Amino acid sequence: MITNNHQDKQLSTLRLFRRIHRQTTIFIFIFFLFVSVSGLLLGWKKNSGDFILPKSHEGTSTNFEDWLPLDQLNNMASQYLHDSISPILSTELDRMDIRKDLGMVKFIYKNHYWGIQLDGASGKLLSKGLRRADFLENLHDGSILDKYMGSNNSYFKLIYTSLIGLALITFTITGFWLWYAPKRVKKNKLKNNFSDSQKKMT
Repeated sequence: MITNNHQDKQLSTLRLFRRIHRQTTIFIFIFFLFVSVSGLLLGWKKNSGDFILPKSHEGTSTNFEDWLPLDQLNNMASQYLHDSISPILSTELDRMDIRKDLGMVKFIYKNHYWGIQLDGASGKLLSKGLRRADFLENLHDGSILDKYMGSNNSYFKLIYTSLIGLALITFTITGFWLWYAPKRVKKNKLKNNFSDSQKKMT
C-alpha cells in the first residue's frame, strides 16, 4: 500500500511538471522565437555580406595628430546623413565608435538604425548603411520596447529578460524531470514486481 502511494505521488508530480512545461511553452513561445531567431542572425552578422552589419572601412591615417576635431567630424556626419539618406532623420548621437587602428569613426544614432563611417583624417564618407544588427540586439534583449516608448530606465528590458530567464530555468527543471521521472517510476515498478514475485515464491 505504501509502495502504491509512493508511485501515485511520483506520477502526480510527473503530471504536474508536464502541465507546467506545456503551459509555459504556450505562454512564452513567441518570446523564445524572437530570442532564437535574433540570436542566430546576430551570430552571422559579420558574415552576412554587409546586410546585417556594414563592414568597417579603413581611413587614411591611424595617427590622431592627422585627424580632424571630433566636433567637426560629427557635423560632417550629420550633413552626410541628411544629404545622402534623408533630411528628416535625427542627428542625435547614441555613440561615436572611434577605430584608431582603422583610421575611421563610426557615428551611431539614437532614434534610428542608420550609421555613418568617416575617414578620421579627411572627413571623407567611407560608408553609410542600415545597422540591422542594432535592431536585432534591441529585439533580442527587449530594449526595443524601451526605445520606441522613449523610456530611459530600461523597465521593459528588465521585465523581458527576467521573464525569459525564469522561463528557461523552468524549462530546464521541468524538462529534466520529464526525462528522469519515467525512468525512476519504471525502475521502482520493476523493483516492486521483483519483490512481489519473491514473496510469492516464499
